[in-house]
Amino acid sequence: MKLKYIPFIILLVVFQQHLLLAQTLDDAKAWYLEGRYAEALPIFKAEYQVNPKDAALNQWLGVSLYKTGRHTEAEQYLKFASERKIPEAYLSLGELYANLYQFEDAEKEFEKYQRANRRNNEALGRLDLIREHSTRLQRAVSRAEDIQIIDSLVLPKKDFLNAYNLSLTSGSVIPINEFFKDNSLNDKTLFINERKDKIYYSSGEVDTNLFTMEKLLDTFGNEKLLPSSINDAGSQAYPFVLSDGLTIYFSSTGHQSFGGYDIYVTRYNLSNDSYLTPNQMNMPFNSPFNDYLMVVDEEKGVGWFTSDRFQPADSVCVYTFIPNERISLLESDDINFMASRAKINSIADTWKDGFDYNNLRALAREISVRQEATSGDFVFVINDYTTYHSLADFKSSNSRSIFSQALGIEKQYEDAVRELNQKREQYATGGEISNNLRSSILELERVSETLYLETQRLKIQARNDEIRNNFN
Repeated sequence: MKLKYIPFIILLVVFQQHLLLAQTLDDAKAWYLEGRYAEALPIFKAEYQVNPKDAALNQWLGVSLYKTGRHTEAEQYLKFASERKIPEAYLSLGELYANLYQFEDAEKEFEKYQRANRRNNEALGRLDLIREHSTRLQRAVSRAEDIQIIDSLVLPKKDFLNAYNLSLTSGSVIPINEFFKDNSLNDKTLFINERKDKIYYSSGEVDTNLFTMEKLLDTFGNEKLLPSSINDAGSQAYPFVLSDGLTIYFSSTGHQSFGGYDIYVTRYNLSNDSYLTPNQMNMPFNSPFNDYLMVVDEEKGVGWFTSDRFQPADSVCVYTFIPNERISLLESDDINFMASRAKINSIADTWKDGFDYNNLRALAREISVRQEATSGDFVFVINDYTTYHSLADFKSSNSRSIFSQALGIEKQYEDAVRELNQKREQYATGGEISNNLRSSILELERVSETLYLETQRLKIQARNDEIRNNFN
């Protein structure tokens, strides 16, 4: 090759690379407009190395980082674009500040956006929605709950269940594809109750709903979709049921969540065979990020929940906390203090005098020893190491007497439920319905609920009495 052609070849290569970069940047802009931020992000980053002072590029890069969960990193680029008077940066930066609970800073950006778009009704409509979101967050921060968080552990999302060390009496939470081998929801979980005869899980192609299934002889069947009071629009997942069998925690992207998954709680109403309207948990349990899998271990006296707030991609933080017997809200006029507690900036800030957090933390981390069930009259878990299968297993005569009462009332409960189901079927067949049948159903509903609650109360009393007298 003649040397005189080399400069032309170099120029051609440079021109082709520049043309390729321009085409790639155009692709990234198109993906950005389509909401495909993760695909556009690497290209914007590469272009930023060449043109760091390009205000529009800072806007695109900042939004792409923000929309892919990298909020702290996004701020510097959005601030640069805002200072260079890019109108869309005002809105994006204001929304970012709201999600970081910096509400005064958020409102300043909203006001700049409003002035820049005072004749644009469509833009002002978007602003109204984001301002409403900011107002909801501010109200929630002002009602943050006073909870004691005793531990936090950052893990890869695929391993987050390793931080949940439940007692046997609390049941089990496992990856859903360990139970349903062909299930594609490999990031979701399934709950199995203490007796291992009932499961709760999510299922669906895009938006998931919660289902339950009971054990029939040696296999699970009779799948039931939980009612619409739980299965709202969006996805429902990560169920956990307390030992009372009535209270269920779950996570949802619907139910007017703050963003992503939020944690909700509801209770089964025996009188009408349904669930009450779910309540959204207070901050700091919830946030504008993904918060899920609330678990309360009543035997250990601790709980866990998971959040991806302020975490790197594919990582989560599992918080261990002391459940409150009743809701206790923080009281302060200092918005910075409230925001700090709502964000969980420091778990030590949540501690109180007089608590032995080291022992409680060690108990929370203690891994339960699972035992295979053996044949017997019943399965009654005393603690992580002891399970009774007959009345003769009880060491305390008082505990044995209490549990025997529980078994007797449980039999009455089962009989009442059987009769109630028969009468409900009779009522559902239509025809002439007597007032006596309606009254009988209502009375059986009342009686069955009373019997169930009394059975659970006596079992807890029997367990506590046995532990107090023989395991301390």
